[in-house]
Amino acid sequence: MHNFQSDTQTKPTAAMRATVLDAEVGDEQLGTDPTTARLENRVAELLGKEAALFLPSGTMCNEIAIKVHVDPGDEVIAHWSSHIIGFESGGPAALAGAMVHPLGGDHGRFTGEQVARAIRPKSRYRPPSRLVSIEQTANLAGGAIWPIEIIDEVAGVAHGAGLLTHMDGARLLNAMVATGIPAARMAEGMDSVWIDLTKGLGAGVGAVMAGSRDFIDRAWRWKQQWGGAMRQSGILAAMGLYALDHHVERMADDHARAARIGAALAGMARVESVLPVETNIVVFRTAPDGPGSAELIETAGGAGVLISPRDERSCRIVTHLDVDDHDVDVLLEVMASALD
Repeated sequence: MHNFQSDTQTKPTAAMRATVLDAEVGDEQLGTDPTTARLENRVAELLGKEAALFLPSGTMCNEIAIKVHVDPGDEVIAHWSSHIIGFESGGPAALAGAMVHPLGGDHGRFTGEQVARAIRPKSRYRPPSRLVSIEQTANLAGGAIWPIEIIDEVAGVAHGAGLLTHMDGARLLNAMVATGIPAARMAEGMDSVWIDLTKGLGAGVGAVMAGSRDFIDRAWRWKQQWGGAMRQSGILAAMGLYALDHHVERMADDHARAARIGAALAGMARVESVLPVETNIVVFRTAPDGPGSAELIETAGGAGVLISPRDERSCRIVTHLDVDDHDVDVLLEVMASALD
């Protein structure tokens, strides 16, 4: 199968798996797992923060960050298409008691001016605005990159009003590779930030969240309460270290393949539109005389090509470590037969 459903579909490479066999391990709970400590220190440095915490998933990173930053009844400002609103099972409300104030904006992004307008005046009748969350890159907007100027503007407005800031950095390293701007620079104005090890980096499990030492100490409490330590987590952390050593710069290949796919789709007769392709995600909409997403996905699947739906007429294609130029050739042949 040629799997373009998501970059979460990657499987650890043979070389990555081999590092697990030699991983030095201890007890994460006691702070004695050296491989996990190396990964956390590495990511803290990468993101320009004091400390970091290895967690099983990016969703846990988001939810623990919200829990640390807000009190029950406080409000989080985020884009309406953000992961914390659409794909975390109501976690902010259920786990932190937080309200979420959704903003609109171009391709999954909003401006400092929008944040300023969204901040609620202090009143016993209103939920206090407490946290601003951004998603780098913006998944549902086709992997759109938040420009550094907008990140700085949003962070400046938030901090100026006494709010905290959080970056869902599931694909932050894609943005870093695409722009050449260091991840630490993009995260400079963020009080918390994390990167996913299982998407573009291709590791089997996990994400790493970073922030101040106090923030990470407080995050540990919720990690403990919501499931506890992972004990000999160096078995998993070893794959993350390998990924950081070997799989970051190669994301440029994913971006080039996505750009090729986007350009080809834009030229097909029964494709109505393609969102701008900035990283490794292609979102396109079929024309009224073309197949709907369910029909297109079924047709593609019958030919061994897996893509995912966005809505009744829109689909998403994601490039990653486990697809190469031949996979793209097959994908485009199938798309052309259905859409050209």
